[in-house]
Amino acid sequence: MIEVTNIKKTFNAGTINEKHALNGVDLKLEDGEFVTVIGGNGAGKSTFLNAMAGVWPVDEGRIVIDGIDVTGLCEYKRAKYLGRVFQDPMTGTAADMEIIENLALADRRGKHRGLGWGVTAGERDRYHELLKELDLGLEDRMTAKVGLLSGGQRQALTLLMATLQKPKVLLLDEHTAALDPKTAAKVLETTDRIIAENHLTTLMVTHNMRDAIQHGNRLIMMNEGRIILNIAGDEKKNLTVEDLLHKFEEVSGEEFTSDKAILS
Repeated sequence: MIEVTNIKKTFNAGTINEKHALNGVDLKLEDGEFVTVIGGNGAGKSTFLNAMAGVWPVDEGRIVIDGIDVTGLCEYKRAKYLGRVFQDPMTGTAADMEIIENLALADRRGKHRGLGWGVTAGERDRYHELLKELDLGLEDRMTAKVGLLSGGQRQALTLLMATLQKPKVLLLDEHTAALDPKTAAKVLETTDRIIAENHLTTLMVTHNMRDAIQHGNRLIMMNEGRIILNIAGDEKKNLTVEDLLHKFEEVSGEEFTSDKAILS
């Protein structure tokens, strides 16, 4: 489903602030794989996801999604293949619109839009059932403005919106980082369920080592713009945070210095 070959990205090239953010990243994901991405600050995690989404063009390399070369496509043209959930719960929804209106917008993404009136009765019933599965009481508040929701409710709604059209690839960029631990756990539980039910190919960036180990069927660790660890199968199932730290030090020759990741 995803084939990334030798992608590189440098910011502020030729200046004193030059930063090699991606240094030849190679990655292949099969259909339905759920891969977590971990790394310290500046490791290239979010840059990699933004490169996948087309936020900026890569300097070198190739990105193929389901056999389609999207390397040269700009962000809005690439969007039809992707679903995205961001770190900030305020991003990804329209605060001044109702819950049902946000869902309808997401549901119509990429479709021809005529002059038909509002949301149909069939769509309303479908959205009610989908919201009910979130177990947050949102199915009884479909006409409430999204801006009135809590961060966790909004993030769960954004996740639902991002997967309504069953994207070829789902990108989750630290989507629970701004939530309290209890709410984050609830959103992650919902994430696992939606990915499994829809058999979605997923990349989830996280700063939380335990979350990276517990979720998904594969874990990759990045450092200095490269993938230095790629762990799957039984090795991942039996992995501990201590194991991961040891593997990082073994491969990189340095200590893992992200307190945020270690303490989460």
